[in-house]
Amino acid sequence: MSSTTTPHGGDFDTPTLDMESAELLQTISEHGGYAYVRMASLAATGDVRAAEAALEMAWEQLHSGPWQSVLPVWRDAYSMACLHVARHHNGNGEFKEALRVLDMGIIMGGTLLRKDLDSAIEKVSERANSSRRVLQLLPIKSLSSKIVEKRSGLSLDKFLKDHYLAGTPVIISDCMVHWPAKTKWNNIDYLLRVAGDRTVPVEVGKNYLCTDWKQELITFSELLQRIKSNGGSPGGPTYLAQHPLFDQINELRKDIFIPDYCFAGGGELRSLNAWFGPAGTVTPLHHDPHHNILAQVVGKKYVRLYSASLSEELYPYSETMRTNSSQVDLDDIDERKFPKVQDLEFVDCILEEGDMLYIPPKWWHYVRSLTTSFSVSFWWSEGECSDAP
Repeated sequence: MSSTTTPHGGDFDTPTLDMESAELLQTISEHGGYAYVRMASLAATGDVRAAEAALEMAWEQLHSGPWQSVLPVWRDAYSMACLHVARHHNGNGEFKEALRVLDMGIIMGGTLLRKDLDSAIEKVSERANSSRRVLQLLPIKSLSSKIVEKRSGLSLDKFLKDHYLAGTPVIISDCMVHWPAKTKWNNIDYLLRVAGDRTVPVEVGKNYLCTDWKQELITFSELLQRIKSNGGSPGGPTYLAQHPLFDQINELRKDIFIPDYCFAGGGELRSLNAWFGPAGTVTPLHHDPHHNILAQVVGKKYVRLYSASLSEELYPYSETMRTNSSQVDLDDIDERKFPKVQDLEFVDCILEEGDMLYIPPKWWHYVRSLTTSFSVSFWWSEGECSDAP
């Protein structure tokens, strides 16, 4: 699938469009709008360029003569295209642009899809307000520059060429719809039944770079109780972090599948780890040696990534055990010690439930849970074709 195709992330419902689309397109065809129909049909599958082309075609029809002479069907066609374009912007977190396009649909469009436009504006506005609240919790400049590209139905060939070999991150959606974990891990009773009495290692405190950070051994049921009480430990949030839980509890291993992308380039899976904790858990800025897919099974996280080429500018620790971690605390940057960090280029994203994020080797990343979160990381090694052109 092409990179101009985007999933319906953070989607809004369009019941009238779904019901009336075929008849509307037929009417547009009868009035000579064959090119529009082709583009609108592609737009309905998520093709962004086709949606923008359809919008432009309808706009031209609206300005082809005096307003009173414009056929009503072209006003409805304009509304349809506005919904497709707005859906793309909404899925990418571009809420202001989505609202602008939807307002144009109300101002210039017809009456047929008015309820869908109004409903979409309500949904986008809700997401925009939620995003503003989230921004107050995140490092400075978050979600203000380049957002990680998001792709649906990404083929292995495209993944290999555009991301694995190119060394660029990508969010892949719609790849774990068949995982039992998608429903089971949202059920506390299920987790208690299969893992409640098992002992697991957890981290307590802000993060592993802080002096008050410590590790404990507790039962999984106690971890669930602490998560339920929003962290629940005097020393700070409790986090099951980078633990090979699936080697320990086979029932949970059966709930997930290794993504095919992990075999891209002929590499081998190196580790399979669980990350489970309440909102507010933080993994500080660091890098890992392997290719990594972070699968967000429950909840959502904020992730910021810096290119591996920026290692020196991110002030890695000099101690042997910490050379893969940055001295920079993105939650409280010391601008006197690290004056250039604010100007470094990065990409970031909100990793939604059901998304997978590919992180290339040595790319620096910071992760913060925005809700109760259960994630799985898949590390795999370089394959023989990694140096392919």
